[in-house]
Amino acid sequence: MIRVALDAMGGDHAPHAEVEGALAALALLPGMIVQFVGQVEVIEAELARHPGLDRSRIEIVPAADVIGMAEKPLSAVRKKPNSSIVVGLGLQKAGKSDAFVSAGNTGAILAASTVLLGIHAGVERATVATPFPTADLPVIVLDGGANVDCSAKELVGFARLGSVYARDVLGRERPLVGLLNIGEEDEKGNAVSRAAHERLKKTSGINYIGNIEGSDILVGHPKMGHVDVVITDGFVGNIVLKFYESVAHLVLRLVKRNAPDILDRQDVQEVFRVLDYAEYGGAPLLGVKGVSIICHGSSGSNAIKNAVHVAAQMVESQLNQHIAAEFAAGAATVA
Repeated sequence: MIRVALDAMGGDHAPHAEVEGALAALALLPGMIVQFVGQVEVIEAELARHPGLDRSRIEIVPAADVIGMAEKPLSAVRKKPNSSIVVGLGLQKAGKSDAFVSAGNTGAILAASTVLLGIHAGVERATVATPFPTADLPVIVLDGGANVDCSAKELVGFARLGSVYARDVLGRERPLVGLLNIGEEDEKGNAVSRAAHERLKKTSGINYIGNIEGSDILVGHPKMGHVDVVITDGFVGNIVLKFYESVAHLVLRLVKRNAPDILDRQDVQEVFRVLDYAEYGGAPLLGVKGVSIICHGSSGSNAIKNAVHVAAQMVESQLNQHIAAEFAAGAATVA
């Protein structure tokens, strides 16, 4: 059985969304146990809303404290050892769980994952791998906001981590990797992006296609087609992510205003389903010695369900072990 620890207290809609989403995931994934981590009485009250529930694959792990969204991450992790985030990740550290999922304070999840689980040897920094919906397959953008300032060496590390994830979890046999820049030419970009571009060109083990522009994330590269992995620092990555999330809301408002009748059509509903971040669950934190999934703070039950599914996929694919082997073997040669 795969054991997924779920922060029942994190997010804007906790614990309702967490319980609803986890129960939906359990119905789809028979080989899994969900460990609800948080305040027992609150979790029990939510579970009581489901009379006749089979609890044979449900565990409740007490955690009295909650780290708020506005708290300083590292300080909160240190001051609240009994918080749902710290206790949940501690289960994995102790070998009592296989994965952790939370819609709580992103910085705290990153800090606690790094401190409790540790970083794989050879990994410079852990990175948030954020899925971007497209008309074809989702694109993975690294970093999604965990690392605002990055060195060229760290960006190369992100490319390696993203390649392993795209291959093992998303099933892309030879994932194409692009570096987000303001142009395709070698001389484009700031000093870090130019240095990263040169390093990536000389790095074995990844299918680097060169610099790409923002438009290539969604519509594909004009020559190479669909790009599987996009590399950038967390400052740019998070801005692109938040802008992208707003596009679906803009389109929906325009449709409601100008052509509301078409929203009843099944094909149109499918378009908005593809654009919904909830369909992709959460963003894995790659590079830590374990499985840690970071969800949007406003995640509803569908997003939680899919995040739990992503966590199970990462465990089943042995992604963590493959990342360790990739970096231990020094598969990439960087000049």
